[in-house]
Amino acid sequence: MGATSSRLEKALAEYPESERYFGLENFGNTCYANSVLQSLYFCQPFRRAVLEYAQNSMSKSADENMLTCLADLFVQIHSQKKRTGVIAPKRFVQRLKKDNELFRSYMHQDAHEFLNYLLNECSELLEKEAKARKAAESPPAAENNADSASQAELQQQRQQETNNSAESNGGVVAVAPKQAPPPTWIHDLFQGTLVSETRCLACNTVTTREEAFYDLSLDIEQNCSLTACLQNFSATEALDGDDKFFCDACKGLQDAQKRMKIKALPHVLCLHLKRFKYIEQQDRMRKLNYRVVFPFELKLRNTSDDCKGADDFYDLFAVVVHVGQGPNHGHYVSFIKSSEHWLLLDDELVDVVNESHVQQAFGTTQEYNSTAEHGYILLYERR
Repeated sequence: MGATSSRLEKALAEYPESERYFGLENFGNTCYANSVLQSLYFCQPFRRAVLEYAQNSMSKSADENMLTCLADLFVQIHSQKKRTGVIAPKRFVQRLKKDNELFRSYMHQDAHEFLNYLLNECSELLEKEAKARKAAESPPAAENNADSASQAELQQQRQQETNNSAESNGGVVAVAPKQAPPPTWIHDLFQGTLVSETRCLACNTVTTREEAFYDLSLDIEQNCSLTACLQNFSATEALDGDDKFFCDACKGLQDAQKRMKIKALPHVLCLHLKRFKYIEQQDRMRKLNYRVVFPFELKLRNTSDDCKGADDFYDLFAVVVHVGQGPNHGHYVSFIKSSEHWLLLDDELVDVVNESHVQQAFGTTQEYNSTAEHGYILLYERR
């Protein structure tokens, strides 16, 4: 620990004076939360948004929830006088266990499930707050009802125009996504849009559907690359046999081809490598100890033709790593990039590492290696 501390103190001379590097205490298998929280803290736009939220909500007597506890933790780290040390995220962990029974036990939990829950919970809380503010600022009921009626009429008219257009647009049917509430800063940072294109092989009609995502879950193979995983994600899939597609133009089930592409790029790209797979014959989950090479600079190739900024690059700034052989035991740590330097954050431990250490998280070609580090969640920021 002494050597590690000395290494970090020497390295701090090259780091911004305002930056803080604090380990997080483990409260009994809470490494899954610590690794994700560290990755999000070093996501600079996310941290700025959380700290701004904390500042704006300080004067309000808001009820405690996951977002207020997250903001409290970020403020606690950011406002430390010392540059390094250890902080106990006790309030946050207590709130997490209170709000979600999945995380109440002391068993090994999944970092990806935690990340999904945290982002969705925070966005829902922000939506509720925005709705409450809008209700408080809304005009008298009579005016409101008149506006609502005119809006509904306009929406119905637009829907009819869309339907008429779909019938005469040369065999392309666009299925509009459901109307969503106004976006929050969680959406602004993490949300992207996928578009699935399904081509009927009988009449050649293409049906498109859009869906939002906070992260992409990618299938992996032994000794592959992240680029190959993304290509496979958008590979053409045959819909035939029992999986035939119901074509609205043909009014029946038909053979079809389907593919998924990215239509709108998120500012922060979260990629989840599907390392845990259910083996039916063994009736259990097992970990895929595959070597997956991920780049430190990424350009997405599986974008749609109308995707804005398709040539933009992403830079890797955090890797959540699973250490161990199985899904029900093991350990999570994170590598984060700060001011062009890489750090290892392992619960209370904060250590300086070089890029080659991060590359060890690619994994190994050996089928069994209980101590191997495997990249599990990759976080990239768009330039």
